[in-house]
Amino acid sequence: MRKAPQQDIDENDLRIEAPGKAAAGIKGVAVSLQRSFEQMGVTRTARLLPLLNQRSGFDCPGCAWPDPRAEEGGNRKLAEFCENGAKAVAEEATTRRITREFFAENSVAELAERTDHWLGQQGRLTEPMVLREGDTHYRPIDWTEAFRVIAEGLRGLESPDQAAFYTSGRTSNEAAFAYQLLVRAFGTNNLPDCSNMCHESSGTALTETIGVGKGSVSLADLENADLVLVIGQNPGTNHPRMLGSLEEVKQRGGKIVAINPLPETGLMRFKNPQNFRGVAGDGTALADEFAQIRIGGDLALFKAINALALKAGAVDSEFVDAHTHGFAEFAAESGNIDWEATVEATGLDREQIERIAELVVSSERTVACWAMGLTQQKQGVDTIREVVNTLLLRGMIGKPGAGVCPVRGHSNVQGDRTMGIWEQMPEEFLSALDAEFGISSPREHGLDTVDTIRAMTEGRVRAFIGMGGNFVSATPDTEATTAALRSCELTVQISTKLNRSHVVPGRTALILPTLGRTERDRHDGEDRFVTVEDSMSVVHRSRGRLAPASGELLSEVMIVSRLARELLGAEHPVDWESFADYDVIREHIARVVPDCADYNRRVREPDGFVLPHPPRDTRTFPTATGKANFTINTPEPIRVPPGRLLLQTMRSHDQYNTTIYGLSDRYRGIENARRVVLVNETDLAALGFESGELVDVVSEWTAADGSVEERRADAFRLVGYPTAPGCAAAYYPEANPLVALDAVADRSNTPVSKAVVIRLQRA
Repeated sequence: MRKAPQQDIDENDLRIEAPGKAAAGIKGVAVSLQRSFEQMGVTRTARLLPLLNQRSGFDCPGCAWPDPRAEEGGNRKLAEFCENGAKAVAEEATTRRITREFFAENSVAELAERTDHWLGQQGRLTEPMVLREGDTHYRPIDWTEAFRVIAEGLRGLESPDQAAFYTSGRTSNEAAFAYQLLVRAFGTNNLPDCSNMCHESSGTALTETIGVGKGSVSLADLENADLVLVIGQNPGTNHPRMLGSLEEVKQRGGKIVAINPLPETGLMRFKNPQNFRGVAGDGTALADEFAQIRIGGDLALFKAINALALKAGAVDSEFVDAHTHGFAEFAAESGNIDWEATVEATGLDREQIERIAELVVSSERTVACWAMGLTQQKQGVDTIREVVNTLLLRGMIGKPGAGVCPVRGHSNVQGDRTMGIWEQMPEEFLSALDAEFGISSPREHGLDTVDTIRAMTEGRVRAFIGMGGNFVSATPDTEATTAALRSCELTVQISTKLNRSHVVPGRTALILPTLGRTERDRHDGEDRFVTVEDSMSVVHRSRGRLAPASGELLSEVMIVSRLARELLGAEHPVDWESFADYDVIREHIARVVPDCADYNRRVREPDGFVLPHPPRDTRTFPTATGKANFTINTPEPIRVPPGRLLLQTMRSHDQYNTTIYGLSDRYRGIENARRVVLVNETDLAALGFESGELVDVVSEWTAADGSVEERRADAFRLVGYPTAPGCAAAYYPEANPLVALDAVADRSNTPVSKAVVIRLQRA
């Protein structure tokens, strides 16, 4: 018998065990195979996994960690994937199917009561579905009628700016280029994407400081570094293949510093299942220093490190004089350390900060890596700018084995931006686009993710189209986002699987099923390939091999092209019909997108090609000053009233972004539950709570007018855990209702999910 709504996860079955002592190992292999067999079966597993991240195969639909390149001395392993990569493939290549009978049996209201985990486990979508105004159930619709309904809805708007077109990072370069072309030909720059919520702070800070909003290192640079700073990042769960590179660093004599509020197992010890030490031995100890920083204390830490480096005279004067701007002002402002304030802000003792500074000073090749632990702070941009200051004063940009490494979270999120998925694309790109296609792109900047939610709430956006992703579960302030989407006249979700966004419909809602990365994309009897860009600016091919989950599936490129023909008409200057040949799209990319000349030939090279990066390649910096810019950044203390904690949201080991694979966060010792709050045992005692108690979590956010807004997330279990004192952690999307929509990072507008003031109340 089917379980009642919300009972598909029994949160009372929570089991707390000792946190893991090492990441990966034989256990990781066993879990990978178990999940793959459960979802795909043995034969499908044996066929697919050997093709994952191989030159003749397909790119992982999970993270954007780069593959080894032959010209850099890299050899790809037989198993060039991690546990969570195998889970991502299993989720997409599952043999489970959602048919029209499923939607006939389950109303939208019933589905809305299910958990995200349950929705995702139902399997692949197989045909287009529509929910018309007044209906209670999705019903089948053919593709031609679906495109007609969408086009009529968009043409019925008073202005193209009343529509928003969202994109997730899984979208290929070809689909992203076609999508942004459709949106701009329609007449708007409303192109919110997942970067807005993740690495927008990185792009903002790096563009200001070095002139390019991307990382400057290669895989070879990272593995040959003397020192790697891993800041606000959990590679053991979010980018597990990075652990192999960190192991290389250690084996070559390098040092690793882990800076994070939680002691993440993957940064402590790695048991590589592809070598003897990982299988039969103790693995490799990774972090030489674990700095258990207080949430929001990273800027204060790097201010202190820079002051200590200046005091030690550890300035690469030749680099600074030739290639930077603003050093004198930076040095004058950064010379002194208020140790009392620094220790309070960071939660670290002075001795450890001095040890870390000494490692920075003595290193000849330093790489700084970071992820959302930095970008989703209110001062995320300033913090990253201060990290760049550290590298600039030591001459660590444009040098082998050194540089900046923002570790992107989703497979092609960086490529989407390169292809034009941004609400603020520069004039150079828009002019080239117009000249290539004979259109007139709008110049007024569009809406990012947070501003799109605000605009929907205010009635300024009335139609929403999402190509991939799970907008409702990925965004902050879940109640506000849900209400905003429901207020739309039209919502369209282009997806491979069912998710929360499908059960938060507008007055008319459509689900358009699309091919996955693992599936064969055929046209006129030939298999097509797509291209993607990884975290280190390498553009390469990806070709799926499985038969599609349904004969009704269309590729994202074909969905975009057919919608464009219906929406814009047969007389439109863009030859959308020709886009069925992806080489045609790539020829357009070559003429429009900077640094993509000869695209078709270069992506057919075995390892693709690396996009230029002037700071890395020639130590030239395309900033307003023509040089790399030192900046002055002042920490703003986070005021936490008595009896409150500072919360960060995070992933479980058994999820990727909003996709929840299972209920095992084994590295943290948490099993069978997701509605948990991790709190230091000392804080629990001081607040009068015990591990295992059921609580409601209330967030307190101070608005611009000084008023305090409260948000609630009910029925969470407390888990005593060695978090930084005064800090707490909870999984998203369950904790997203606590993040205020207006709580955003300065200048990047990224949601502040890493510094939420909360109080605990007994349920």
